[in-house]
Amino acid sequence: MRPSSWFTLGSILAGVSVVLGAFGAHFLKGKLDPAALATFETGVRYQLFHGLALLATGFAATRWPGRWIDAAGWLFLAGVLLFSGSLYGITLAGQLWLGPVTPLGGLAMIAGWFCMAAAGLRVPQDDL
Repeated sequence: MRPSSWFTLGSILAGVSVVLGAFGAHFLKGKLDPAALATFETGVRYQLFHGLALLATGFAATRWPGRWIDAAGWLFLAGVLLFSGSLYGITLAGQLWLGPVTPLGGLAMIAGWFCMAAAGLRVPQDDL
């Protein structure tokens, strides 16, 4: 994928996480029990972190393009969709069947970070 696409996706995910955080703080606070609200906030937090990770992916792809960077981007995106998306579905729609999906998203996020590390190991030291 083009570096600007990772940057754009990261910006969108981060911006939407701020919107969702405000939604949770101002609208859901009195409507969800504290445990459900904490679950929702976890989804928002991880979405923001991995939106920022996609910004870094976009930057890294401009300097050190390659399959490890692209794999990291796809894994970060999949991680947000699966991890945060399942938490939103559980808390907002009561779709408890999504519970087993959440760890898959977490594994995708972890794999994305290891792909970024692998990409970093392939960068010549004088290029850092």
